[in-house]
Amino acid sequence: MITGIIVALPEELGTLVSGKVEKGHYAPLTNDILVAHGGAGAENARAAAELLIDRGANKLISWGCAAALSAELMPGSLVIADVVKADDQPAIDCDRDWIDHVRSIIGSELSINIGSLTTSATLVADRNKKRTIYEKTGSLALDMESYAIAETATKAGLPFLAIRTIADPVSMSLPQAVSHALNAEGEVELPKLIGYVLTHPSEIPSLITLGRHFNAAKKTLRSIAKYLGKITEFSQLQTD
Repeated sequence: MITGIIVALPEELGTLVSGKVEKGHYAPLTNDILVAHGGAGAENARAAAELLIDRGANKLISWGCAAALSAELMPGSLVIADVVKADDQPAIDCDRDWIDHVRSIIGSELSINIGSLTTSATLVADRNKKRTIYEKTGSLALDMESYAIAETATKAGLPFLAIRTIADPVSMSLPQAVSHALNAEGEVELPKLIGYVLTHPSEIPSLITLGRHFNAAKKTLRSIAKYLGKITEFSQLQTD
């Protein structure tokens, strides 16, 4: 049984592998786990999920960071989705037995927040918009990839799990420098970011804060990664 893990960003990829994986490609983490660097956004995530299924993946995990929608979540908080939502789309249930399996493995080590996860077609930078999405959906967190991965898994009849850790709390709007540096795929272009900061040095403190939050999210992901072998045993336990 092979587990396929999809990540969007190189920094998220670094919580799983030490080497470089080009966007649109995958690498084996173990004999039973494949990791794909999909890139940001739904289309990239869907393509990565399909790639891993073509390479034999029997179950899929959406892995990475997210924005908090609930005020109870802080940077580094762990969210495991039980339902994934998107605008004008039917909600998709995640595999409840797999969620229980994960809880039995890491529940005594890490605080787990289980609830719905909403996927946005665009990066949501403004804190007021995040609050509006929370009021509409009741979701704990927001990302840009999980719904596409869940939809792909469901169509293929495969179990799906979303593991996300919080980078930006709901009270925080992303720095203008980040929004300015985004490309069409929702990824930050470093030259644009640096250029903006050079002309807007007042952005530096908020960028430093965001960096600390992102590091907290990655730290939690690395803590969970230690248990991936046991987490991905789920389907084997169900079929043996």
